[in-house]
Amino acid sequence: MSTATLDFEATSRYLDGEHRLHYHEAGEGPALVLLHGSGPGVSGWSNFRGNFPVFAGQFRTVVMDMPGFGKSDRPPLDRAYPRVAADHVLRLLDGLGIEKAHLLGNSMGGYVAFEFALAHPDRLDRLVGMGPGGLAANILGPEQSEGARRLGDFMMAPSKATMEAWVDTMVANKAVVDDDLIEERLANALAPGALDSAIAIFSSLGQHPEPVPLYARVKGIKAPTLITWGRDDRMLPVEGALFGFRQMPNAELHIFSKCGHWAQVERKADFERLVIDFLTRG
Repeated sequence: MSTATLDFEATSRYLDGEHRLHYHEAGEGPALVLLHGSGPGVSGWSNFRGNFPVFAGQFRTVVMDMPGFGKSDRPPLDRAYPRVAADHVLRLLDGLGIEKAHLLGNSMGGYVAFEFALAHPDRLDRLVGMGPGGLAANILGPEQSEGARRLGDFMMAPSKATMEAWVDTMVANKAVVDDDLIEERLANALAPGALDSAIAIFSSLGQHPEPVPLYARVKGIKAPTLITWGRDDRMLPVEGALFGFRQMPNAELHIFSKCGHWAQVERKADFERLVIDFLTRG
């Protein structure tokens, strides 16, 4: 399949089991798994469809709907969501016959990717975190960021207005957001069961708190790691990157100017070039 003609239906796949996982797959070469964030109306496709053809030109690229998002089932959340989801990433790799993969995670997907790196280091090649949740130690700003407040506003009173207010905090350049994106995200967020699933996922973080935060455990990640952040990120402010990054023995940090939480959209070409260079270097 030509990567120039990738579309939703042609690349859509399912991994069956007690809890079915949905994903998209295209390309050949080393495996690269893309893990999306947790904002309302999110899916693997909504997060990465613009980057999917570019990465599929270099890698066997798998865009996963994480458990409880998109078309993937939500399993029981007997632990904090990132640990549960990391186990299902492993299940997907096993189901696809992938022995080792690069992982690229955005926001909550970054949290999941880093938990995977700690739990299953033998199955990881290289790691990319894009404004990764869990890594951020917000020591300078308020305990709840502007983006997190807007996310909570939407969850409690979902509407087009609260969706627009939340999306506004995701980007530095509003020109990259149009009404079609807002309407698509809103429709997905209001699909039957979607809001309940999102609330359960966020609630799991408080119901099953980690005794040691992720940012204090990442010193155990030995895999080569690239961390990217938007300088103008209002969801996870950039200064939160510094503590966790400094703990990691084999990590690099790249900060994009004129960029919020969605570097894959706002700095698309630069982001793709940076990631491909990192994953393919000797």
